[in-house]
Amino acid sequence: MANEKEILVHFLHGESQRSISRTLQVSRNTVSKVVTAYQVQGLDPGKLPELPDDVLHQKLFPDDVAASLQTPPDYAFVHKELLKDGVTLKQLWEEYVMDCRETGKLYFRYTQFCKKYRDYVSSNRLTMHIHHKPGERLMVDWAGTTIPLYNPVTGAISKTYMFVCTLPFSMYCYAEVFPDMKEESWIQAHIHALAFFGGSTRLLVPDNLKTGIVSNRKYEDPVVNKAYQELADHYGMTILPARVLTPKDKAAVEGSVGQLTTHIIGKLRNHHFFSLYEINSAVDGLLKKFNKAPFQKKDGSRYSVFLTEELPFLQPLPRFPYEYAEWRKATVQLNYHITVDHQNYSVSFRYVHKRVDVRLTSKVVEIYYEGTRIASHRRLTGRWGQYDTITEHMPPNHQLYSQWDGNRFRRWAKKCGPSAEIVVNRLLSSYRVEEQAYKGCIGLLKLSEKYGTDRLDKACRLALEKMPVPRYKLVKGILDEKLDIGLTPEESECQTAPQSNADDNSHAFVRGAAYYGGDHHEE
Repeated sequence: MANEKEILVHFLHGESQRSISRTLQVSRNTVSKVVTAYQVQGLDPGKLPELPDDVLHQKLFPDDVAASLQTPPDYAFVHKELLKDGVTLKQLWEEYVMDCRETGKLYFRYTQFCKKYRDYVSSNRLTMHIHHKPGERLMVDWAGTTIPLYNPVTGAISKTYMFVCTLPFSMYCYAEVFPDMKEESWIQAHIHALAFFGGSTRLLVPDNLKTGIVSNRKYEDPVVNKAYQELADHYGMTILPARVLTPKDKAAVEGSVGQLTTHIIGKLRNHHFFSLYEINSAVDGLLKKFNKAPFQKKDGSRYSVFLTEELPFLQPLPRFPYEYAEWRKATVQLNYHITVDHQNYSVSFRYVHKRVDVRLTSKVVEIYYEGTRIASHRRLTGRWGQYDTITEHMPPNHQLYSQWDGNRFRRWAKKCGPSAEIVVNRLLSSYRVEEQAYKGCIGLLKLSEKYGTDRLDKACRLALEKMPVPRYKLVKGILDEKLDIGLTPEESECQTAPQSNADDNSHAFVRGAAYYGGDHHEE
């Protein structure tokens, strides 16, 4: 600095800094800087006139001299490393210092390191990517301008809505048109967008629309719609909604919405579309042109920056895409079932009268109580009023009958013997509704556990002689009185099994006069 010695001479003669500034026509900051350095370094005023200007400058500002000997970092490498998730300037400076110490070189202090990096970014017209790292955020929104859809039959016009999402690092965009802005369209739009990008980001930044965000108060955690939260969890994303009435939190997608409104909706304003497929085909063609259009103030395009710099940083997609699920509330009825879309699904009888959450997909119905899944069913379709009942959900006394059908009773009776099989067949066919006979069949066949299958079959044979459709009480009475034990094998072979027709009374047992109190034939 050419005036350093003159400034100090005037200062040592007692002049004020303001006076020195006017006399030498230098800024007051320069005068203050030189005087402060002189006082800090504690130079001898007697030797000051003898010192050459360059030596005086070295004594006043030794850091400037050392800076010329310091090893400059590779700021192109620093800029590239900052794109990676979790990397900071402080971390890169520490690594730079460690390298310099190992090679015995001087290094910049942290403040100089940061200032020179900012100078590098400015001089090379680069963007400070600290706020938007590649693969970090995905910003989503609906466009305010609609596209008309014409009914080919009636000519009626309905509105369609364009979903837009943007990766703020590369500004690469996705757009798709939907018939409404309801929850299902909102979820499907995200699924299609992530498939388009070929990966997911760490953060998902939506607006505060009710299909996504239930509540977003200033000093509280946001409350996210259940289906939207499931989507984010499935793709490993964290939902970070923009602050209420703060569009700058998602400025990238706000800008993209405006640009796509001009480049897509504006260009399609005079077209007549008769299906969503036609609209989205036109939108897709214009979107590709928009993404591949070259930037005005830097090299490349949205597509090229995305492909080379951002795509490698996206999280891989899961093996299967998320399937949209709708959440509803239901109350467990007295028959331990809930009703959804006119179909009935069972839960454990312990939850009768409880209010449960129901998650519906196109194929599955899941039932939750206080956050815990308590039942899962295949979704029923077709006629209304169908039941899907799991046996374990029933009370024990109901399970007894739910596990049986007519064929199972017939197979069990066949193991007991031919007469037992005839009795069971006649019992099942004697009722208008087959299920009404199950209780009697169970009681009858369970007699084999106490008396054995041979005795039960003999008792059934005796019972068939007495009446065409024997009941449990009659067969049990024969066994209790041991009437079946007196039946010899020869007598058993001579017995002819009755026909299976329950209406045939040719073998009916006819009680004699003695049974009713009349005369008997015994001597």
